[in-house]
Amino acid sequence: MAQLQVLISRQQIADRISAIAAQISQDFDGQSVVFIGVLKGAVIFLSDLARQVQLDASFDFIGVSSYGNRPTPAQELRQGWDSTGEIRLTKNVDQSMKDRNVVLVEDILDTGLTLNYLKRTMLEHKPKALRIAALLDKPSRRKQPIEADYVGFTIPDEFVVGYGLDYAEKYRNLPDICIVPKQG
Repeated sequence: MAQLQVLISRQQIADRISAIAAQISQDFDGQSVVFIGVLKGAVIFLSDLARQVQLDASFDFIGVSSYGNRPTPAQELRQGWDSTGEIRLTKNVDQSMKDRNVVLVEDILDTGLTLNYLKRTMLEHKPKALRIAALLDKPSRRKQPIEADYVGFTIPDEFVVGYGLDYAEKYRNLPDICIVPKQG
């Protein structure tokens, strides 16, 4: 594996999460919120965000997978990968979201396919309010229109790892967000 290049440092991430947490605390002042983390990539973002929000907060998790013939990691780095758009729920929330303030927490907003699916799924639970927090936004890859209410960083179309994002289940534990160089 080629040398990883830091795109966003751990300090930049911490500073931006503090700002997002302050905005969520202001937006829902005096109310409670439920953070719904999208497994697995959003777990680190959710835990850091939830600890800084100055509200009564709880959390739950939701899991999805995308269909399509995923290439090997090396092929994915060279030419990218697009799912077929078929998304399957692998884990639903464990508690009722009815009449609750829900913040859906995602690691990266990319094509919009997954987040649109998750938004529809969460709205079926009839929350009082639904907001989306995405640590990273890659608008150049959007296939379906969707915007996050809270965005950490807008990034170029690069393959990134760290801070929950993986490459073949590796690098999730890196404290920085790094670019994996494209191979030949």
